[in-house]
Amino acid sequence: MNKYTDNTFCTAPMLDLSDDHCRFFWRLLTKKSMLYTEMVTTGAVIYSKKDYLLFNESESPLALQLGGSNPGDLAFCAKKAEKYNYQEINLNVGCPSDRVQNGGFGASLMANPQLVADCVKSMMDAVSIPVSVKCRIGIDELDSYEYLQNFIETVSACGCDLFIIHARKAWLQGLSPRENRDIPPLKYESVYQIKKDFPQLNIVINGGIDSIDACKEHLKHVDGVMLGRTVYDQPYILADVDREIYGDENASAVTREEVMEQIIRYAEEYVSKGGKLSNITRHILGLYFGCPGARTFRRILSQDAILKGAGVECIKKALNSMHQAAADNEEHERMYLANLQKSE
Repeated sequence: MNKYTDNTFCTAPMLDLSDDHCRFFWRLLTKKSMLYTEMVTTGAVIYSKKDYLLFNESESPLALQLGGSNPGDLAFCAKKAEKYNYQEINLNVGCPSDRVQNGGFGASLMANPQLVADCVKSMMDAVSIPVSVKCRIGIDELDSYEYLQNFIETVSACGCDLFIIHARKAWLQGLSPRENRDIPPLKYESVYQIKKDFPQLNIVINGGIDSIDACKEHLKHVDGVMLGRTVYDQPYILADVDREIYGDENASAVTREEVMEQIIRYAEEYVSKGGKLSNITRHILGLYFGCPGARTFRRILSQDAILKGAGVECIKKALNSMHQAAADNEEHERMYLANLQKSE
């Protein structure tokens, strides 16, 4: 594995979701996972007055995902990102949205393996940190295993040794980005075969992975796993990663209560500077997934955090609702056991 990054477990770059607040939250749950930013276009880095590359050092290890197809622009952005202390630069070759297609990058780049290789080489020549590619197993009619094999061979020839492969093809016409995450069938075997055919490469698998047990099964065949929607909808799964995936026996899972305490402090500082509470709370809605009272927790945060002037009292109210739900559940179980004993 590359000396700079360990991609055994990664969180996916998710546009409009995996922002800095989300990554701060996830990092409270796992210290070892490799986090990826949402995609940032080269145009945004080069021309926008906003600094899209800023991040909190507490989020590290962190990879920047870039969207673009001009080798020179990508090299410029990669070099700038290296100065910000990102651990890895990732090229988006998997997003099928119309906006990305119109820009000539994302999944449409899979139709031009040599251009991808040129882009990657340009970035690799500009920086000393790893450059990786996140792609699909194919696009449209270019979906044979032989095509994927040729794509990987062409791009890896420039020196790239880290590929994150979403085990679904993408339809560039006819399916929305959301549908492209679900409708094309998963073909994990294609990704496994890439690892067999290119054993010298680091291959990370992505798509439809929904549990720690599933991660362990995939890791029998590839070098790493990347989860997106599962960790966003059920973030507490990350609390088991350091111990179960990385084998850190000293890593004790942080409790939800401990996470909430840190979120409250973080939100208090953010709101005091004029930030909107909902920018933070929207990412923690799934923290209590599967727990008694989770629906009320989500409802309070969803309804109250968007109100003008909302502060951390909203988060405390949601947390108190979980305390009450836990107490009610404990009382229910006590009464159930008592009645069971009487019936015996």
